[in-house]
Amino acid sequence: MGTLKDRLNDDLHTAMKARDELTTATLRMTLAAVRNAEVAGSEARDLSDDEVLAVLTKESKKRREAATAFADADRPEQAAKERSEGEVIDRYLPKQLTDEEIAELVAEALAAGGFTGRAHMGPAMKAAQAAVAGRAEGGRVAAEVRRQLGA
Repeated sequence: MGTLKDRLNDDLHTAMKARDELTTATLRMTLAAVRNAEVAGSEARDLSDDEVLAVLTKESKKRREAATAFADADRPEQAAKERSEGEVIDRYLPKQLTDEEIAELVAEALAAGGFTGRAHMGPAMKAAQAAVAGRAEGGRVAAEVRRQLGA
């Protein structure tokens, strides 16, 4: 099996042949974001699947935030478009964890690292993020770590 970027390119070509405008436009924007991440920094390089997933997660979050902003501004058509684009991107992301699963993984990470109290917030977040491994947004994980550390 190829890389995630290869899968995105293959799906883009399939969507173009099927004349699926939403998927085509969304995958083009997503691949542009991946290419931008590849050339960012001092020298161009290919991204690993994990790095591509991070870009996809960021793009998905942008779509959710934009949909909320458009809905709040009473622009339902644009909000629906953003939500639809987010759904296309979400096909490539791992299944997101529930709040209960996040709480369980954070508890295990805190226990394994012996983290207690506010002073350990940084290392505890690092351990919790590693345990969650991109299956939940950082804000949700941070809130759970803060709750469990009593911060």
